[in-house]
Amino acid sequence: MARLPNSTGEKFERLVEIMDTLRGPNGCPWDKQQDFNSLKPMLVEEVYEVLEAVENSDFEGMSEELGDLLLHIVFHAYLGKEAGHFDINTVIDKISEKLVRRHPHVFGEESASTADEVIKNWEAIKAQEKAQKLKSRTPDQRSLLEGIPSKLPAIHEAHQISSRAARVGFDWPDVEGIFDKLQEEVAELKEVISTGDDAGRRERLEDEIGDMLFVIVNIARYLKIDSEAALKRSNRKFKSRFRYMESELAKQGKTLEQASLEEMEALWQKSKSEAIPT
Repeated sequence: MARLPNSTGEKFERLVEIMDTLRGPNGCPWDKQQDFNSLKPMLVEEVYEVLEAVENSDFEGMSEELGDLLLHIVFHAYLGKEAGHFDINTVIDKISEKLVRRHPHVFGEESASTADEVIKNWEAIKAQEKAQKLKSRTPDQRSLLEGIPSKLPAIHEAHQISSRAARVGFDWPDVEGIFDKLQEEVAELKEVISTGDDAGRRERLEDEIGDMLFVIVNIARYLKIDSEAALKRSNRKFKSRFRYMESELAKQGKTLEQASLEEMEALWQKSKSEAIPT
């Protein structure tokens, strides 16, 4: 019987070897069919499963889901190796070099005694790296917003965009200014709603609702609140209260369809005063 690996390095090598076997001549037909694009939706799904485990403090699940995510990193690196672009060593080298480079207060001569100083240094080094990459481009081809992935969830993307704009002073002077902007966007949305149904109405509604959401994200950013986390919290709260309503109606022998709006509203309000786990 083969000796099981003990060290972290040996365990990681075993995972890489397993991937090598799965993609090999006698490997798995499904694994051999996959490419970068086919793995994309599964990669995103694994990230969200990790996040769910984190939110639920499910440490057993977290260890499993992180393993699934690690598999995707190894899988993508293997595809890169097959195509002659990069391999897992390239991936490890790049992140190791980046961590050392961006922590000069640990691996170099600079000092940083607070987390804020670390972030400031990190951003400065990141900006230098970006400037180096953009050297070959003319000024009109460069953008402060470059590098924000277009595939980010829209709320996160909006936060990133507005944060970068704020760095150069393109921001509201105070949160009241953002609330004023929100009222402006609400008024514009109401105006579109009142225009009736025409060919371009749906697109205009989408524009105005998008503008309103963008402003709300900026309110959260200004108040140093994670919009995604805040919305997730509200989603959990709604689900918890809705389930309470369903449960209370079931005790009365009723379904949601059989209950009146007044009954549901009364139970909804009652759920707010109950200590319901979210």
